[in-house]
Order: sequence, then C-alpha cells, then structure tokens
Amino acid sequence: MFGDLKYPADFSHFDYAVPDAPKDGRIIFSAPSWAYNQNPQTFNSFNTLILKGDAPPRMELCFDTLMVRALDEPDAIYGLVAETVEVSEDGNVYTFALRPEARFHDESPLTAEDVAFSLVTLKELGHPSIRQVLRELSEARVEGPHRIALVFSGKQSRKVPLIAAGMPILSKAYYSRYDFAQTTLTPPLSSGPYKVGRHEVGRFVEYDRVKTWWAADLPVSRGHYNFDRIRLEFFRDRQVDFEAFKKGVMTFREEFTARTWATEYNFPAVEDGRVIREEIPDGRPAGAQGWFMNLRRDKFSDPRVRRALGLVFDFEWTNTSLFFDAYKRTSSFFQNSPMLAEGEPDAAELALLEPWRGKIPDEAFGPAILPPVSDGSGQDRSMLREADRLLREAGCRRDGARLLLPSGEPLTFEFLSNTTTFERVTLPYIGNLERLGIKANFRVVDPAQYQSRINDYDFDIVSRRYALAPTLGEEIRQMWGSEAASQPGSTNLSGIADPAVDAMIDKILSAASREEMTVAARALDRILRAGYYWVPQWYKAVHTVAMWDVFGHPEAPPTHDFAPELLWWYDRESAERIGMR
Repeated sequence: MFGDLKYPADFSHFDYAVPDAPKDGRIIFSAPSWAYNQNPQTFNSFNTLILKGDAPPRMELCFDTLMVRALDEPDAIYGLVAETVEVSEDGNVYTFALRPEARFHDESPLTAEDVAFSLVTLKELGHPSIRQVLRELSEARVEGPHRIALVFSGKQSRKVPLIAAGMPILSKAYYSRYDFAQTTLTPPLSSGPYKVGRHEVGRFVEYDRVKTWWAADLPVSRGHYNFDRIRLEFFRDRQVDFEAFKKGVMTFREEFTARTWATEYNFPAVEDGRVIREEIPDGRPAGAQGWFMNLRRDKFSDPRVRRALGLVFDFEWTNTSLFFDAYKRTSSFFQNSPMLAEGEPDAAELALLEPWRGKIPDEAFGPAILPPVSDGSGQDRSMLREADRLLREAGCRRDGARLLLPSGEPLTFEFLSNTTTFERVTLPYIGNLERLGIKANFRVVDPAQYQSRINDYDFDIVSRRYALAPTLGEEIRQMWGSEAASQPGSTNLSGIADPAVDAMIDKILSAASREEMTVAARALDRILRAGYYWVPQWYKAVHTVAMWDVFGHPEAPPTHDFAPELLWWYDRESAERIGMR
C-alpha cells in the first residue's frame, strides 16, 4: 500500500522461509486463531466462507489465491495464481495474467472464469466480513482463459484490491453442482497446498499435503507447507486440551492461560527436555481485548454506566493473584503499535477531531483515556465509590441491595462464554459488581450455541480479542462501523454506530501514506476510548508456546505473523531421539 516492495521480481524465496526445509511428518494442535465462521471448539461444516455453520480453522490452506502476503512486510503481496498484474492509471482496474499451469486437485485447469465466479459469489453470498470488503468491486471481467480484470468503483480504500487478490478461488464447475450458500460436510474441490483428509465431526480434522500441488516450486511457496499432515484437535475445555498435550496427543501448543504457563509446565517431558518452551516476540498490533458491552440493550446506553462498570474491575489484583504478573493492561484499541493514542492529541490529530467537537465526548480532546489503576486489594474502595457516583449521576438508585436503572428495572446482566477458563477471572469482578447492587452471572454455553448467539448479538457482555494487521483495511468497518452494528455476524460486538467513528474509519482507509493512516488511527482510538464501550483486559507482546521436540523452525520468525503450520518442519531425527517417531 505504501512505499516499495522489499523483494525484486526475480526473488527466489521469502527471507524468513527455509527453502530446503524437509517435507515430512505432521503437526498436531488446537487452533489458536481462526476467521470467518470457523470455530476452534467444534465443527459441522467444511464451508468456511459463509456465515452459516461452524467450519474448522485452517480451511484456508485448501484454497489458492491470486496473490499471497509477505509476512516480513506490513501489507505487500506477491503472485501465486497471478503471474503478473497491471494497474490502471486511476488505480481502479487491476488486470491479472494467470499462470496456465494452475490446477484444482482433480487436475482441472484453474481459469479466469473460476476467479470471476469466486469473487462475484463471495460478494453476493459470502460471509459478511467478505461481502464488506468486496462491496466496491464493480466487475470481475474475463478477458481470456488466463486473463481477468478486477474493476473497482473508485470508492474503495487502497487496501481493498490487495484483499481481493487474497480471496480464495473456487471451482465454478464444482459449485454448479453444489449450493455454495449451504453448509456441507463434503470437503470442497479446491486447489491449495492442502486438502481435507480424515476427520470426525467435532473431534478432529486432518489436512493432507497435496504432493503434486502445482505451485510448490514458486518463490512464494518455497520453504512453506512442510508438514505432510496438519491435524487439528477440538476440545471444549482448555484443561483437557492441556492434558492431551502433556500426553503427546498434541505436539504443539500456544498457551493462553497465565497460571498454566507459570505453574503447570513441570511434568516429566518438560523436565527431561522432550518438551520445549519458548517465548516468541509478537510484532503485530495486539488489538483490543476486553469485555464488550452490547449497546443494543438499553441498560448499557448511558456512557456513565459503562464507565462505572469499567471501574469495578481490579486488573492489578487480577494480574498479581491470578496471572502471576504475566500481563500488561490493555488501554488502546491499537495496543502494541504506533497507532496507539498517547497523551494530548497533536496538531494533526486535532485537525481530524475538531469538526466533531460537541458531537463526541470532550474527553477525546484531552489526554488519551487510560483504564483506572487500583490499589491491588481486589476491592479498591475509591474506585467503587467513583463507580457509585457515576451510576447515581446516570439516574440509577438503590432499592435495598439492588441497583435500579432510571427505568426502575434492576441492573442485571450476563457474561457469556464458551469456556469455563474465564470463570476464575470473572467471578471476582462479579463480586465487586454485587457490592454496588448489580446482579451479574457467568454463563457457559456450548460452542455452536455461543457462535450463533454472537452472530445474532444475543448477549449482554462478551469477551473478545481482536487481531489487527499493521496496515488497517476494511476489517475495521466490521469492527466499529455503523453499518456493521446491525449486520448479523459482524465483529462490531458493542453495536457502535457513531458518525465520527465512521468518518475516522474513512480517513484511515483513504490515507495516502502510512503517516496519515497512523494519525487517523490515533484520532479514532481517542474517540473509541472516550465511548467506554468496553472494559479493557490485558495483553502480552510475546507468543508463549510449548512443543514436543520434533520440529525445526526458521531462526528468525516473520515480524508480521506467527504461523508454525506454514513455516516449521518435522525433524525426524529429533522425533526418533525422544521416541515420538
């Protein structure tokens, strides 16, 4: 998007990949990340590109795309199916020449007709987050068997063509026989480095490396996709997941529970060196992790109420008592990045904010809002008193042990979750809420129900971590844009619908330079933080991972992503040494 590409036209492989890595073995893990309708705890469909159903993570490995990202650059992409691309002078037409050797797994050719069909279908019927990105794609024009032009409206952000070039390519012939809009447990015909292998619904899925994959020797592929098999296991309980790892049922694990990382990696395989632990730097923006309040429900409509709820959570006590001081407090929607707003707004930020004075909270024009710092007691009375003051100012009143909203209804709500792991963190928070007369409870539902309720915004408060790219794109409309607030399946969990937020999003997406984008992101950060839409949680700038000693990996991981299943490899000699052949 900004500046020049790192790699020249004749590059042989990405610097972070090991081009002669062996192709062998397998990696077994539970998914630490996912996208679209994917569910890390269960699955009932292999259609990952629609809203309906629960697909297994990593289905994207089965599909080729026109171009692929370089993970050591913020947003650069290079040709996969596309051999060349020409950009029109006005930046609205991208014409791709396709590699004639591109094939689907049944050996049928991958053509421009397939690309056009894919983008049109995804724009009309795809997951909401896909439809949002492709809304300004006006036409996918076939100009020959291996030549296609993507025509955009002129209203698109600079990143949209890059994202469109990374969309999965479907087989037009295959979907003339199958309904794309429906869930299915029939693995789709695809063309990528892997295809669906053995699977058992809700328990495991295996992706088998396609040894005859047509693109294996391209520069963008060398050193990638080294495992013969990638197996994902599905567990509904993190402790059971951990026990499976300890027994060697799984060979890789990214640890997200601080207590487990600090106290439970003392089993024999760790002590004798068969299991290795590493902390790998995370160069990506940490995004926003917190409890998000659903503003579609009247009880959360007053920002003073929302701010009061934030004062009740004692992070300092939680971090020390439950997390072994493993985390830092999240304060920003762009944590761990230059886009984080700090201190007073500078002149460039004020220039963006000033037109909205009187329409957004005055706090957006002052020092960037930070979460409160408690005395670490777990029951900081000064914070509770300030929360009580804000609630009374908002028109709430006490009726015995209950806090009543201005409507006369008791203030009650539910923390919705799909795992019991968060219970130990949430219950002390609930205890503090009760001191103010607020009745809250923690409810765990099964993974499919949880995803369905999230899609339909059927919750009071839910915890979520957003992962962001170093270059922002259309995904932020899904997170905070007004249109997404009423769109089922969006990631705008709080239901934020604010013209000032929309205006800042437009500024970010139309930025002509990284500096402009960063300034606009800081202005947006100030507005969002002044809205008190969430109770910020915590973050760490490293990946805490454990693995059985059966892997090799590049010495320096890429700076803008962390994907062991793409770049690591199976070390047969090490596996034999520890008896895990």
